[in-house]
Amino acid sequence: MTAFDALDFHERAVRTPSHESVDEMRDLLVEVLRDAGADPTIDDAGNVLATRTGDGHGDPSVLDAAGDDGHGGVPEEGHLVVNTHVDTVPPHVPFAEREDGAVVEGRGACDAKGPLAALVDAFLTADVTDGQVTLAVTPDEERSQTGAAHLAGTLDADGFVVGEPTDLDVCVAARGQFEGSVTVQGTSAHAATPGDGDNAVRALAPLLQALETYDEEGGPGEHDLLGRPTLTPTVVEGGEVSNQVPAECTLTFDRRSVPPETAPAFRAGLEDHLSRWVPGSMGLRVDLRPRETPYLEAFATDPEEPLVRTLAEASGGDVRPFGAATEASFFAAHAPTVVFGPGVLADDEGAVAHSDREYVRRADVVAAADAVRETVSRLV
Repeated sequence: MTAFDALDFHERAVRTPSHESVDEMRDLLVEVLRDAGADPTIDDAGNVLATRTGDGHGDPSVLDAAGDDGHGGVPEEGHLVVNTHVDTVPPHVPFAEREDGAVVEGRGACDAKGPLAALVDAFLTADVTDGQVTLAVTPDEERSQTGAAHLAGTLDADGFVVGEPTDLDVCVAARGQFEGSVTVQGTSAHAATPGDGDNAVRALAPLLQALETYDEEGGPGEHDLLGRPTLTPTVVEGGEVSNQVPAECTLTFDRRSVPPETAPAFRAGLEDHLSRWVPGSMGLRVDLRPRETPYLEAFATDPEEPLVRTLAEASGGDVRPFGAATEASFFAAHAPTVVFGPGVLADDEGAVAHSDREYVRRADVVAAADAVRETVSRLV
C-alpha cells in the first residue's frame, strides 16, 4: 500500500488531458486509489466509486435512505458522499507552475482536479468510526451529467460534499439552468400584401416585452440566498426570404431559476403567460431543449444543517451561494448538499475556471483536504 500524496496526484491529474476522453484520467484515479488500499469500482455510467466504513470497505450501493433517522444533517452511523468530476472543458492547457511552485496552472487545475485531489485525500485519511464515507467521481459534469443523474437514482446518503472551486467557502445554494425556445406560428403571404398573412416575426416584439414581465406576474419571486431568477433571450430565427411574410419565428432563451421553481412548472407557466400576448389567429409554443438527463434544478440547503456548520468551522470559509450550475442539483433533492473546494471561478482579472489562465494554489488544495477530512471524521 502506498501513501497518497495529494499534491503529487494533483500535478499528475493536471498533466493528464481529459477534455475529449476521461479514460486516461479515470485510469489514473483508479490506480492511485488501489495503491492507497481502497477498492474502487466503475459503475455502468462510468462513475468511480469507493466506500470506507469503520471496519473496512463497504458497498456504496447498499445504504440507508437519506432522512430515515427523522432529522437533517449526517446522523450518527450515517453516510457521507464526497463527489466531483474528472472531465474538463476544451482545450487542454498544459501544466505549469508559478510563484516558486505555490501556484499550479493548467486545464482542470481548479475545475475540478484541485477539488478531486482534496476529496480523495480526505476520503482516504478521515477517521471513519460508526458510519461510512463514499467517494463518487463522475465522468461528464461539463457535458450531459449522465454520471451524476445515475448516482442520484442509485446512491442514497445522508449528506453530499460536491467538489468545485469555491475559494474554501461553503456554498449551500445554486441557481438552476434551463434552455428552451418560444415558437410563434403565423401564416405566410406575399410581402406586397402583408395583410393576407400573420407575421410571426412582427409578433415577436410584444413577446420580448412579455418576457420582461414574466417574473413579476408568474415567477417564483426573490430567493433569500439566490436573489431573483433571470430570463434572457439569446437567439432569434425567423423568415425564409425577404419578400415573404414569415410564418414562423423562434426565440431561444436561457433561464436561471431559483427554488422552488422546477423546469416543467416554468415551461408551463411561461407558455401560459406569453400566450396572452399573441393574436388569436396565431399559435405559440414553449419548449425546453431536449436533454439526455434532467435539467439542473435550483437548490438550497439550510445553512443551519450540521454538515454546513461543521464544514464551515473546519474551513473557516463563508457560507454563501455558488455562482454556477452544478451536479449538486441532482443530490440536493435527496439530502443536505454543499459545494466546496479550492480555487475560484473568477478573480479580479476575470475568468479563472474554463479559461486559459486556470490556476489553483497548492496550499488551498491542502487546506480543502484538511477541512473535508475533519468534517468526515466528526460526522461519520
